Amino acid sequence: MLQRPTQTAAFWRDQFEVTADDTEFLYQLLLDGQKPMHLSELASALIQEYLRRENARIESELGKGAVYAPKQRYTVGQKVVFPALEFAVGDVVEVRPGQNPEHGDFEVIKVQFDSKQKPREFAAALQSAHNLNQVNGDRLLHDDALLSHQEIYQLYQTEIDESLLYALEEGDRSDAFVAVEGKWLLADMLAEVHVGHLNIAEAMLEIQGNPMSADQLLAEVDLDRNVSQPMRITSLNHALSKDTRFVRLNDGGGALWFLRRMQPLEVQAPPLLLHYRSTSYNRALLSVEMLQLEWELDDEWGESSLSSEVPSVVPSTSLMLIYPHRRHGTLPLSGRTRGFFPQADGGVSTVTLIDGRWGARFEGWVVHEGRYVAGLAKWMEEHQIPTGAYITIERTPKPNEVVIDFRTRRPKREWARFAQADFDNSALLFEMNKMQVSCEYDETMIVAEQSSSDLDRLALQVQQRGIEVMQIVAQVTPELIKLNPQGTVHAKSVYSAVNMILRTPPGPVFYALLSNRRFRDVGNGLFALT
Repeated sequence: MLQRPTQTAAFWRDQFEVTADDTEFLYQLLLDGQKPMHLSELASALIQEYLRRENARIESELGKGAVYAPKQRYTVGQKVVFPALEFAVGDVVEVRPGQNPEHGDFEVIKVQFDSKQKPREFAAALQSAHNLNQVNGDRLLHDDALLSHQEIYQLYQTEIDESLLYALEEGDRSDAFVAVEGKWLLADMLAEVHVGHLNIAEAMLEIQGNPMSADQLLAEVDLDRNVSQPMRITSLNHALSKDTRFVRLNDGGGALWFLRRMQPLEVQAPPLLLHYRSTSYNRALLSVEMLQLEWELDDEWGESSLSSEVPSVVPSTSLMLIYPHRRHGTLPLSGRTRGFFPQADGGVSTVTLIDGRWGARFEGWVVHEGRYVAGLAKWMEEHQIPTGAYITIERTPKPNEVVIDFRTRRPKREWARFAQADFDNSALLFEMNKMQVSCEYDETMIVAEQSSSDLDRLALQVQQRGIEVMQIVAQVTPELIKLNPQGTVHAKSVYSAVNMILRTPPGPVFYALLSNRRFRDVGNGLFALT
């Protein structure tokens, strides 16, 4: 029975490779369309072209003679096409009666395919059922059982996309194609954007002080008017993406551009204390009590955060501020909070933050891969927000606008754990001092520093020396225990202290406490020296 190559998994998974003819087809497709196309659109069009070519070949082969079917009669000298033999064409050189009582009267035809092969014999005028009787020219070309181009792409998308991307990015004619904003087009379709145009765009952004779209920038950036407006926008977006002065932002409505140097430093590159390096540990050792504490903390890098999603309809939520976020004026994108902010797989999105106390509006920067929202340093300083404070996040009717607030209370001087850097031992030393607090906070989490620059230096030292969570927990836990007359320390306090010099979620900290024989779990999240 005939098996079309395009209907087999072996063809798309093992044999498919974009050829020079395929590349030319894609070139003409984009040239005729005069618009960018997604990779999926190119792939779908190419699959349809493969199906068209296959049908054209079949139609051409079928035109060379009668289609062989065992039930048909043939005469000497007649040309016959055999679809099941890859459309081999032969001449009938002999017809004789067949001899097989099981099939009744039938004929045997002898067919010569070429002069180098011996003639082959086939049944003809066969009255009994045979699979090849189902093969006819019309069905070969139009069969409802054949996979459509949509079905083929759905089944073999990974392999097709991989081959297509290789041809577009690294093939012999890769310089003819260019990707802009996830779509492909011909390089010749782009308007020329020279350095002068980009300098004007830089000046506009500097004067404006806010992100702008390519459409807005084109008011002053004068590109070739013979090119359509959509293509001028595409051309400028492409040129801006290639210049390191500019950074692309997302606001949900399309690409926005800003100057990289005008972004907050913590947006340009994640600070050391906001960069989590994965730590392996035996999670099975964590008690139910420790797992509950981990869930309450909802650390954006914690494993429990993945299962603590809050439905998007929830109007508000709250979090406890840890030292790394207080130090750099950021908020975590955790299980409970990320649904309040713009969503994206990577890059940076902008969001308008509204001060719940004073109503002031300011720019926020959602750093998706870093899992944090930057731009709150000034707000935290103005309101004297301490580490351990409860921060609330509330939705507004407008998209990309979020209210940031805290739980206020009468200002009062409170005891807090103050950390000091010990560079000789790469360690943290603690003492109790009073600090002014005017908001609600978790007393197990509140920590402060004698010098933020010293702790930054110590964090860098810890990283350079490769000091692990286990070592820091072993060092800071006795330091914290000595501050409490009861001779205990809460697990959350240890977590809070460790994060002053090494970014880590609660799990590895709790494991380090439970697995260290120097410490004894006395219940309610408290640990004492053995």
